[in-house]
Amino acid sequence: MKQVTKQITALIADDEPLLREHLRSNLARLWPELHIVGEARNGREAVEMFDIHQPDIVFLDVHMPGLNGIEAARSIARRAHIVFFTAYEQYAVQAFEQGALDYLVKPIIEARLADTITRLQQRLKQTTDTSSSYEALLDRMASDMRQRSQKPNYLQWIKASIGNSVRLIPVEQIAFLRSDDKYTLVAWDGGDALIRKSIRELSDALDPDRFAQTHRSVIVNLHYVNEVTRGMNETAELYIRGRPDVLPVSRSYLHLFRQM
Repeated sequence: MKQVTKQITALIADDEPLLREHLRSNLARLWPELHIVGEARNGREAVEMFDIHQPDIVFLDVHMPGLNGIEAARSIARRAHIVFFTAYEQYAVQAFEQGALDYLVKPIIEARLADTITRLQQRLKQTTDTSSSYEALLDRMASDMRQRSQKPNYLQWIKASIGNSVRLIPVEQIAFLRSDDKYTLVAWDGGDALIRKSIRELSDALDPDRFAQTHRSVIVNLHYVNEVTRGMNETAELYIRGRPDVLPVSRSYLHLFRQM
């Protein structure tokens, strides 16, 4: 008699539709046997859909409105294999070190997803009880989240149209942003892209320890500044590492570079 192989099922929970679609399409390519039973927009939906479908795996965004990913994971408990995805590396390191959960850092990289799939396939064959490390990890992550919530939640990536696709650009890879009347140019390690956001909007959303506005139309990543040359009338020019661009520093922002 032919043995029937149980189909492995999964649930995806993230409040960003683009990220849900990105993960779904990558899973379809890298693990075609995996069946996605649903997509939740928040933690509460994730728990409700889990109770209905009882999937083997749940992909949970740590930060979601209402019930967050950590609270949803507590409700699901050890009834499924949990994979967190997050923009904050410290959650990922904790999950990996504890071994109770897996993680993906946004934006999701295909090679990292492939490693996660391999570990999930191995864990699905095991029956090891990780209850103590599982609960301890969730407690630690919840504590870190409370501490982080007291700090400004700065932009972690920017969505930009490149050709016919939408790209998620990590902000740490952005060298500078320069606007004109309608668009803002995003200059990053992978090239250039255009977005419909003003410099004013971006300035308020970016970490001031990394980014500085140097002109009414320019924001620069300070980690990419290679050289500052003083000009006439209390102005300057910035030379960017790895790029030919020369960016202006107006009189109002020159004080930021007096020590450079």
